[in-house]
Amino acid sequence: MSTTTAEELADKSELYTGREYSVAFANPKDDPALPNVLLIGDSISIGYTVDVRKHLQGKADVFRIPGNGKTSEFGRQNLNKWLGKREWDVIHFNWGLWDLCYRHPDSKVQGHRDKEHGTLTATPDEYRENLNWIVERLKQTNATLIWCATTPVPEGEAGRKLGDDVRYNQIASEIMNANGIRINDLHSHALKKLPDIQIRKGDVHFCKQGYQHLAQKVASEIESALMSPP
Repeated sequence: MSTTTAEELADKSELYTGREYSVAFANPKDDPALPNVLLIGDSISIGYTVDVRKHLQGKADVFRIPGNGKTSEFGRQNLNKWLGKREWDVIHFNWGLWDLCYRHPDSKVQGHRDKEHGTLTATPDEYRENLNWIVERLKQTNATLIWCATTPVPEGEAGRKLGDDVRYNQIASEIMNANGIRINDLHSHALKKLPDIQIRKGDVHFCKQGYQHLAQKVASEIESALMSPP
């Protein structure tokens, strides 16, 4: 089992109560009469999981991976395990914020973030390569796939540079369009209410109302996909 990082611990302690965090990972009992949905992503997706389930109650069983999706390379390493043997109707997935983060071992900032002296976690070329691999694997499930655009990097973020969210989203968009995969533009949706829904200035995370705002869009995209399967 992977070691919990300082960044993940901060996510857990500051963004959710203990109950909210555990509920996000409390996957539903599989109802054979309902379609199965899988959410893959980092702490942003953890934040909106519970509200997505509420929106889709009685319409789908909404599962999520058993932890933080972290980087696209981490996704490659764990994807087969996360997919398991369950038949998926819709898979909603994202990587990005961890990939475009700069880290330095001597940084005292949460998660060792340091965009001035740190090393980029995944270069654009590495990100592209990982996403291409992930998409090919996900296509084998025959599920309807929904790529979720990475949410915005705000001004003042310690380990992420302004504009890299747009740059990495463009790479992902090219891959998804080439493969006929739906795109949930959660980036634009979040911008509609920023900065009011940030948990704090310079932080990529959201307050409770922010996650509710994101969940509405995620649930809407999933429901649309369920109504028009491939």
